[in-house]
Amino acid sequence: MIPALIIVFREGFEAFLSVAIILAYLHKTGREWLRPTVYWGIATSVVASFALGWELMRVNQSLWEGVLGLVAAVLVASFVIHVWRTAPRMKRDMEKQLEVASTQTSRVLSIAAVFGFTVLMVTREGMETALMLMQVRTGRFIIGSLLGIGAAALMSWAWAHYGHRINIKRFFQVTGMFLLLFAIQIVFYSIHEFSEAGLLPNSEAIHTATEPFSPVGVYGKWFSVLMVGICAAWLITMSMKDRLERSRQLAR
Repeated sequence: MIPALIIVFREGFEAFLSVAIILAYLHKTGREWLRPTVYWGIATSVVASFALGWELMRVNQSLWEGVLGLVAAVLVASFVIHVWRTAPRMKRDMEKQLEVASTQTSRVLSIAAVFGFTVLMVTREGMETALMLMQVRTGRFIIGSLLGIGAAALMSWAWAHYGHRINIKRFFQVTGMFLLLFAIQIVFYSIHEFSEAGLLPNSEAIHTATEPFSPVGVYGKWFSVLMVGICAAWLITMSMKDRLERSRQLAR
């Protein structure tokens, strides 16, 4: 349940944040007439993400589960690193792309461009979420997902009203760290599935060795608790560091 909650929380907040930036920019630049286009883009993204999730949950072949697991791990690792590098200028980059999309000479082209941009931004999070949730092999992942989307909505509301009090940088860093650790577990699970499909040398021995580290294994189910503990310890340390730096600045 914990991995599902944090995955959906992180990805859901990114999706909410993207939508908030899009709508705020349209309002700021006097392009309110494009708001319905954004809503249609969101609806399309939600349907596409649920459709992918439904299809992935029906996958039960070890080979495909292993392949999709590796795809998810690569996507998670690469995108988390990308966000760490670009987060400080994410808002500015999005606004530049929106400026190009919403200033087309034709009204139809403007609508199409903004719709496509919204679908891309939201579906990216939805597709990544679906791929990662496929690796959560617990019966309570639905509860965790619902709690995660609720927490993401609450965080988004808090950011909109009290944005100056929320350290978005630390949020992305600590949740990114969790996703990278989760990606390591996904790699173990993929190796486990490849060995189950008989694709690896000494597959039977590898299957037996990796079984305890799968998401439902003896050690794997505690890995989520360990990941949360590591991330919590890092966040507490960084928060204390931030406070010390602020105290030093005020003392000068």
